[in-house]
Amino acid sequence: MVSLPSWQLFDEQPAEYRDSVLPPDCHARVGVELGSPFGWETYLGRCGRFVGMSGFGASAPIGVLLKHFGITADNVAAQAKAAIHEHIAGCGKK
Repeated sequence: MVSLPSWQLFDEQPAEYRDSVLPPDCHARVGVELGSPFGWETYLGRCGRFVGMSGFGASAPIGVLLKHFGITADNVAAQAKAAIHEHIAGCGKK
C-alpha cells in the first residue's frame, strides 16, 4: 500500500525513488480516493483501476455515499483481483 497525498512532491523525487515506490513493471494497481479519478491515470498503470466518486452533488449519510460509489473494502478487493487477472492476461500488450 502506498499513500500518495501530493502528486507534485512525488513527481519531484528522483526517478530511482519513484520507481522503488511504484515499480514500472507493476501495471496492476488500484487507486482509492473519496474524490474524482482525475489525474490517477498517471499512477495506476496499464491494468490499473480506480475506486472513488464518479460524480458530484450527491447528498446522503457517508455510509450510503460510500456504498453508492462502490468505495467499500469488498469492491476494492474485487478491483485489485480484477487488475491482477488482467495483468496476468497481458493487458495493454502491444
